[in-house]
Amino acid sequence: MIPKGIISADGHVCEPPNCYVDFIDPKYRDDAPRVVEQSNGTEAFIIPGMKPVGLGFVDGAGFGVKERLARAKTIRFSDIREAAYGGDARIPFMDQDGIAAEIIYASIGMGLCMHKDPLYKDACMKAYNRWLQTMCAEQPNRIFGLAQTAVLSVDSAIEDFRQAKEMGMVGMMMPGDPAFEDYDHPDYDALWQCATDLDLPIAFHILTSRAGSMSARNKPRGHAMNGFLGIIRAIQDIVGLMVYGGVFERHPQLKLVVAESDVGWIPHYMTRMDHSAKLNVEGGIIKGLSKLPSEYVRSNVWGTFQDDVTAYHSMYMMDYKHLLWASDFPHTDSTWPRSRQLIEEQTPHLSEVQKQAIFRDNTANLFNLPAGNESWRMQDEVA
Repeated sequence: MIPKGIISADGHVCEPPNCYVDFIDPKYRDDAPRVVEQSNGTEAFIIPGMKPVGLGFVDGAGFGVKERLARAKTIRFSDIREAAYGGDARIPFMDQDGIAAEIIYASIGMGLCMHKDPLYKDACMKAYNRWLQTMCAEQPNRIFGLAQTAVLSVDSAIEDFRQAKEMGMVGMMMPGDPAFEDYDHPDYDALWQCATDLDLPIAFHILTSRAGSMSARNKPRGHAMNGFLGIIRAIQDIVGLMVYGGVFERHPQLKLVVAESDVGWIPHYMTRMDHSAKLNVEGGIIKGLSKLPSEYVRSNVWGTFQDDVTAYHSMYMMDYKHLLWASDFPHTDSTWPRSRQLIEEQTPHLSEVQKQAIFRDNTANLFNLPAGNESWRMQDEVA
C-alpha cells in the first residue's frame, strides 16, 4: 500500500548506461543507445541517427541556474545521482519532497519516440521496458512505470499493451507520431479498445513528437526561449486529433493523459473548440460526434503539471478530478525539493477535498494504484 503523501503523476528516470545495451535484442546490441565520452570530456547518450543527448538536463532537479550550467560543462554519468535510475536510491529524495509514489516516464525514450527507424525504435523501447520493470520491482509500492511502444502496427502495439500489463506497468507512453496514418484512423480502434479493456491510460508527453521536439527549435522566431513555449502545441494537436476524429465517441472509456504540458490552457482550448464547432455546424455537433468537443476533453483527457498556478484558477471550467500534479523529478524543470512549499503557496484557496484529489487521489484512481484512503500530506504534517 502506498504510504501517506503526495503522488507525482510525472517523474522520470535518467536511463543508466546498461539500460539498452544489456536489455536489447542481441541483433541491435552493437548499435544500442549508450553513454560515450565526448571531445570536451563530458559524457552523453549516443543514439545512431540522432544528436547526442547531454546528461545535464536529465538530472538537473534542485540545482540553480549557474550551478546547472557549470555542471553541464563537466558532467559524466558518475555525476548523475543514483536516485535518477535506482528504485531504492530514489526513496530518500521522494521522502524529502513529501512524495509517496511516482509514475515514471522515460527521458532518453522521449527522443527515441522520434527516431526514423521504426524497427530500431521498437527494439530500444522493448529494452527500456525490461529495464524499467527491474527498477520498479525495487519499490513496488512507490514506483510505477509507464511502458513504451513504437506502434509498428496496430497488432504489434496491442501485443505491447498486453505485455506491459503483464509486466506490471500502469500505462503506455505513446510516440507523438505513429508509423502509419494517424491515431484517429479507424484502424487504430482495435488498439484503443485494447487499452480500454486493459484499463491502461495512454500518455502523450511533451518532446515526443517531431512537431514539438527540441530540434524543431533550431530557428525559433525571436529569442531562443520562444521555441520552448511551442512544445505544448504538439500536445494540443493530439487532443484535437482524438476529439474531432471521434476516437472518444467510439471509445468513451479511453483515458488520455497529456504530460508536462501544463493544464491552464485546457479550459481555453475547450472553449475555442466549441466556438469553432458552433461557428461551422448548426448546434456545434460535428458529424460523427454526439457532443460538443469540450465534453470529450472533460471526460477523457487528464493533464499533468508541476508549476502552473493557472491550473488552480481555471479548474472550475474542467473536472478538477482530471488534474494530476507532478514533480518532474529529476529533470531541470522539477519542483524538487520545494514541491510542498510551492503547493502551499499556490493553493490557499483550494479546499482539502480538492487538494486530496489533485495531489493524490486523481493519479491513484487513474492508474489504479493501491493508495487506499491515505492523506495527500506527509504524516508529520497531519494535524
